[in-house]
Amino acid sequence: MSKEKRQIEKEDLIPADIYAKNRKQIRKDLVELKKNRRIALGPYATFYFESFETMVAQVQEMLHIEKGGDEQLKDELIAYNPLVPNGKELIATLMFEIDNPLTRGAFLGKVGGIEEKIFMKIDNEEVKAIPEEDVDRTSAEGKASSVQFIHFKFNEDQINKFKSGNISIELGIDHKEYAHTTKLTQDNIQSLSVDFI
Repeated sequence: MSKEKRQIEKEDLIPADIYAKNRKQIRKDLVELKKNRRIALGPYATFYFESFETMVAQVQEMLHIEKGGDEQLKDELIAYNPLVPNGKELIATLMFEIDNPLTRGAFLGKVGGIEEKIFMKIDNEEVKAIPEEDVDRTSAEGKASSVQFIHFKFNEDQINKFKSGNISIELGIDHKEYAHTTKLTQDNIQSLSVDFI
């Protein structure tokens, strides 16, 4: 199974007609899976922690919407496989969700480089986030993207502490314009622990 290899392959996908028929239920099940993998931080930031299952669902949905077949599938796998955790990391899509376009523009214009200021603390030991290398997430003018892809890479000791379940874990951003931290709940920790080998 590809899940153990941490790579999505064509065999992991449901045929398009079966997906279309069961899409409503599949998406409902996904909402349940994602529930404890969504962590809000401050007024605007939300971390959506990805997994093999969430990325399979994303590829499946893109194929359903765009109907590009095998040609599209190649591009989707190139785009989404880097966001499948490798067993020693957590990966999150970070979104700055601000409905008002003027407020959003003003905020993003002030938080350039924010992707370099994200961390997790496991028992007060800091793990700095590493932004996805695919593209620059802050423009030359210093404007941050409203969507960031973030990797948290852990050593064995940190993974064991994380999986132990009886530890304090914090998620935070330490940017001068946006400094917030939050503690992960037991449900968050339990849900994210399955990403580790």
